Amino acid sequence: MWKFIQDHWRDGIEILLLATCIYQIYRAFRATRGAQILVGLGTILIVLTLVSTVFRFEVIQWIITRAAAILAFALIVIFQPELRNGLARLGSNRLFSFSNKRRLAFLERFADAVIALSKKRIGALFAIQRGISLKEHLDSGVVLDAQFSPELAMTVFHPKAPLHDGGMIIADDRVAGAACVFPVTEKQMQDRSTGLRHRAAIGLTERTDAIAVVVSEETGGISICENGVLQRNLSEKQFREKIAEIFFAAKPSHETDPAQQLDRKGPLPPSGDRDLVSD
Repeated sequence: MWKFIQDHWRDGIEILLLATCIYQIYRAFRATRGAQILVGLGTILIVLTLVSTVFRFEVIQWIITRAAAILAFALIVIFQPELRNGLARLGSNRLFSFSNKRRLAFLERFADAVIALSKKRIGALFAIQRGISLKEHLDSGVVLDAQFSPELAMTVFHPKAPLHDGGMIIADDRVAGAACVFPVTEKQMQDRSTGLRHRAAIGLTERTDAIAVVVSEETGGISICENGVLQRNLSEKQFREKIAEIFFAAKPSHETDPAQQLDRKGPLPPSGDRDLVSD
């Protein structure tokens, strides 16, 4: 056994690396149009190879051999969006550039705004920029460059407000813009109740490392989307804990747990101790 390990340990590492790469490719391409194309090409290639081998079709074998290099370039073109998104995530930084104290203050205001929107069933879509710039999507909306506050969020997403359609982009703790258009996911959604806001949140986080937060207009449900994975119908406590988990995953051990600071019984009362938007 020991001699076998000494002779073949490199093979074991190589198999492990290949299995990891194949699994990551599967995770990146599953439920996308690229996956359907890949399955179709793979099926055609396997069928042609089997037929040419069984019946000894030399011309088909020659074509398959010569077309391998061309097919490799074709796959790069076909899967260009998926490859670009994967490389962008690999080179991006997951953390905000501002300090933990400032980040915590922003997240408190942001959580209060989302919960207030949820209670009034006002639909909203937020995108919090991280390492990858969202300027391309910011150009599709209206530039604001304003300090974020619950009052501003309620005003922008009020159904009668001119900017309520589209998404709000937040860079650091400031509102970069509103009424921005986000790309809709190409995934096949099993849940047909998934609305356009949720599909836009998935599409944006598939292409960037941003965090998207959605408030449903119909149910008031709160959803968080990261890396194309949507978590729906979060309670107030679950939402605060998830936000803290995302942005404080690498906090020092001596710091106070942000989830405990964000976990309040209710949102901060707005200025003047009155509702932000009248019923």
